[in-house]
Amino acid sequence: MENHLENIKVGILGTRGIPNRYGGFEQWAEQLSVGLVKRGCRVSVYCSHFHPYKKPDFNGVTLIKKWDPKKLGLASQFIYDLLCILNARKQDYDVIVQLGYTTSSVWGWLLPRKTKIIYNMDGMEWKREKYKGLLKTFLKRAEKLAIKHSDVVIADSKPIKQYLDVKYQIQSVYIPYPATPFTDPDEQILDKFNVKKENYYLLIARFQPDNNLEMIIQGVLASNTDVPLVIIGDYQNRYGRYLRIKYNNKRIVFIGKYYDQTGLNNLRYHCLLYFHGHSAGGTNPSLLEAMASSCVISAHDNKYNRAVLEKDAFYFKNQKEIETILNRFKEKTSKANWIKNNLNKLRNDFNLNNITDKYYKLF
Repeated sequence: MENHLENIKVGILGTRGIPNRYGGFEQWAEQLSVGLVKRGCRVSVYCSHFHPYKKPDFNGVTLIKKWDPKKLGLASQFIYDLLCILNARKQDYDVIVQLGYTTSSVWGWLLPRKTKIIYNMDGMEWKREKYKGLLKTFLKRAEKLAIKHSDVVIADSKPIKQYLDVKYQIQSVYIPYPATPFTDPDEQILDKFNVKKENYYLLIARFQPDNNLEMIIQGVLASNTDVPLVIIGDYQNRYGRYLRIKYNNKRIVFIGKYYDQTGLNNLRYHCLLYFHGHSAGGTNPSLLEAMASSCVISAHDNKYNRAVLEKDAFYFKNQKEIETILNRFKEKTSKANWIKNNLNKLRNDFNLNNITDKYYKLF
């Protein structure tokens, strides 16, 4: 490592904070920040004031808490992002990594000019089903602002890189998210969820339409199987409440939010089939974690998921195709080659150490 880089000062913005209690961006912020500290960087991660972790640091990472009035809905994100950026102006960072752009890019003109700004664009937010009309138009504008205010743009999937490079005539940098193979299964953990090894389907996702939870539920219920579908995710929103009321069925098990990594890894590892319904773009961390836990995967058929899984998964575009997959599905062992191939991808293409090094070298 070059000595002049060892004390590089990094700020990571755009998440609810670490350790992860929310989703994919938070998981990556945790992994990246800890990895950069091990490489000699001084790293701060911005956190919402209500994050349950109360200590001022985490594994050598400084935590900066800012007010986040989440009861205001989308407006709270604009306020939280503004407060984070205003604080970042005072910190003398060498590099700021902004994860996502949906509400932060409108404040991009406030980012410190002497600091190098890296935007990780994630997916094309304006394509999400939950955004309509003026909000969709705003998100397209926000995407342009993120490009304008960044020194470097990171695309976490090859299709996203292709889109950004053509659309904005730039040279974005492709760096995906990582995952580490899970090698320490414990079947006893299943007892707390009242499920049996290879006798349940699993779906882990945020409750939003573009993750296709309803399509997957309908496909399971329409199939000939009596295997239950276990769904993990925070259902305390309008869409979540709608699904729970409409699909009050013993074959559909809503667990709610759950963040214990050991428990999640074991649920993935021991499931009969893992559903990944994400459709709005990017390399989704939860998909990589399913691959890391040796899951047989059934994924929504789109270019983002195919760029990761290639031929090593079932694919569906509608309820009928899910029904067909389940009615013809054979035991997990018959897809051992899929599992092996996906684990090899993690070791070669989605390796945590290599990906953290790519960020470090970029700095």
